[in-house]
Amino acid sequence: MIIAIDGPSASGKGTIGRAVAERLGYHYLDTGALYRMVGLQVMTAGIDPADEESCAAIAAALEPSKFKDESLRGEQVGSYASKVAVLPKVRSALLKLQRDFAAQKPGAVLDGRDIGTVICPNADFKFYITASVEARAQRRHLEAPEIPLSTIKAEIEARDLRDATRATAPLKPAPDAVVIDTSGMGIEEAVARVMGLVGKR
Repeated sequence: MIIAIDGPSASGKGTIGRAVAERLGYHYLDTGALYRMVGLQVMTAGIDPADEESCAAIAAALEPSKFKDESLRGEQVGSYASKVAVLPKVRSALLKLQRDFAAQKPGAVLDGRDIGTVICPNADFKFYITASVEARAQRRHLEAPEIPLSTIKAEIEARDLRDATRATAPLKPAPDAVVIDTSGMGIEEAVARVMGLVGKR
């Protein structure tokens, strides 16, 4: 079984995805981390994130096991990730890796921005997790209180625009996705919503 969970940054999709995978005993992949890995390498190497060929070469040679979670955090890495994610050749280079992961038994939960629309269009379940910009900015601010709330909000809005307007695999709900707005919802309630629908199957 494949469960696709899409949505914008700080919507809660990653936390929900991990919890659902753990409860089902499924494999879990945060596909956004793959783009953060590419973004981190591009940033570290001083490569222009608009240099599609160089960024795609990094994506094609990516070895996820070599990265530590803490190295992928931070707004700067996230910004680079968002910039390389608009490049068609980068997305193409990471496509097989994601589909191979999704094919694992007994099942897999993948979260990202194009899982239900591009990576796994035939997923058994598709969810689109969203929240207001204000709610998402507040969540990020709790993680990084040293950054002004207004700055975080502006960065989220800029990233939303890039993700939604890119030519390849833009961020949008799959036509058959269940949309869940977590703006005023606790994580347990959101997980329960997803598990309730999956459990019916």
